Amino acid sequence: MMKRRDFLKLTGIGLGSTLLPLSAFAASVPPDFAAAVMDASDKKKLADIALNAARSKGATYCDIRIGRYLSQAVATRENKVQNIASSESYGVGIRVIAGGTWGFASTSDISPETIARAAEDAVITAKANARIQKEPVELAPTKSLGEVSWRTPIVKNGFDVPVKEKVDLLLAVSDAAMKNGAKFVNSVLFLINEQKYFASTDGSYIEQDVHRIFPTFTVTGVNPKSGKFETRAALSAPMGLGYEYLDAKPADKCAGITTRYKQSYDMIEDAALAAKQVQEKLSAKSVDAGKYDLVLDPSHLWLTIHESVGHPLELDRVLGYEANYAGTSFATLDKWKSKTFKYGSPIVNLFADKLQPGSLGAVGYDDEGVKTKRWDLVKDGILVNYQAIRDQVKILGETESHGCCYADNWSSVQFQRMPNVSLAAGKSKLSVDEMIAGVEKGIYIVGNGSFSIDQQRYNFQFGGQLFYEIKNGKIVGMLKDVAYQSNTQEFWNACTAICDESDFRLGGSFNDGKGQPGQSSAVSHGSATTRFSGVNVINTGRKI
Repeated sequence: MMKRRDFLKLTGIGLGSTLLPLSAFAASVPPDFAAAVMDASDKKKLADIALNAARSKGATYCDIRIGRYLSQAVATRENKVQNIASSESYGVGIRVIAGGTWGFASTSDISPETIARAAEDAVITAKANARIQKEPVELAPTKSLGEVSWRTPIVKNGFDVPVKEKVDLLLAVSDAAMKNGAKFVNSVLFLINEQKYFASTDGSYIEQDVHRIFPTFTVTGVNPKSGKFETRAALSAPMGLGYEYLDAKPADKCAGITTRYKQSYDMIEDAALAAKQVQEKLSAKSVDAGKYDLVLDPSHLWLTIHESVGHPLELDRVLGYEANYAGTSFATLDKWKSKTFKYGSPIVNLFADKLQPGSLGAVGYDDEGVKTKRWDLVKDGILVNYQAIRDQVKILGETESHGCCYADNWSSVQFQRMPNVSLAAGKSKLSVDEMIAGVEKGIYIVGNGSFSIDQQRYNFQFGGQLFYEIKNGKIVGMLKDVAYQSNTQEFWNACTAICDESDFRLGGSFNDGKGQPGQSSAVSHGSATTRFSGVNVINTGRKI
């Protein structure tokens, strides 16, 4: 689950390095910092030192990750720069199996002697843990890949773009919003670059260069007479792209209301639109509670997918291994084994995919050296699979990892993390306007807002950014104080229509928390605009 405090920081736009998913080992660096990058051949030599040292001490398996993690955040408020924070974290994490048990050690000292000693420490830890291990770790086999590499296919490296250009963009965002009636504007641009080298005793040596970007803002409008205010956050999606994401291109319109952003995002245009929409929100009608057909834009639906599909289908959560951090899962193994559990209606097809272009989770190989792929989670409404890694898939009767093992830093041990989880687009041609035309009484929801879900990822409540009332197939005005309540199975079985592939878009979480000690990862969720019939809507603004 996304940490609630992280979500509030991101949507409220806090300042400085607290917004970056940083390791405790990260060091502040100048914005234009560019340290020398270690050659792959030198990394291979260091990796072999670790692998050989671990085996010499009795390890039956070893992997090493040499990682350099760069982060940058540029923040403005109205016409002032609030903060510029850049950091680098560099080090080595070594994981072994000895005595049938996992062991792990890490170091920021990248010298041959220290790396060999860290490998030996990992073996010592594994052997100590073996005294209480009930069953030995069994890894699904994976191919020896030799020396391979993968890079996010970026056009423009955001870290090469001058800070002044980034500041000028954010100030232009503020200017556009203020000219259109905003009272306050907070803007932030986040950049991440992970330079990762993986090697294992399976015979793989993998170099990856991963980039992510997240431009966002919050616009606030105020009614001077009443003193009331409304906000609207950016409708951008964090993406696995370079700075080219911010090269504005002509955008489409959804139902004549909001702008669709796919592989490019016009931050200035969105800010100007947001300023106008907060004025509408100030005079919007408060919703009447009751049953409605909901038309959910991908900028909203991604979070519902994240919480009600992504997390409950993590196998470690299903098994109860992940419990203290946001609970377990209602989607237990008996439901999967039945092969008849109706997770959703027959048109619901939910899939995991670590290869989606532009997605936050797109990589060529996971942190166990497994080549990534796509697989089905819910097929024609039926629960068919989970998310599992090398030491878990045997539970599912499978012999190949799904390739979704990840660590957020060299200093963290890798474990099962959510891949990109998406709702497949509809197979028949259907536009947003056509979908709305078929709704008699409904609400069109754009953008993600507040949310709450129980400890088994079942009963939930979601808000949003923008709400539009639909009557007799037409949008008749804006609403406020809207939230919908349901449970996961009831909600997905209420899915009655999905727009086609031309409307498919990605949303996502830049900082999804899990684990103890906690780790943060980035994951995307795609969908086309989708209709859910007869969902319970409450009024969040009226006092009882």
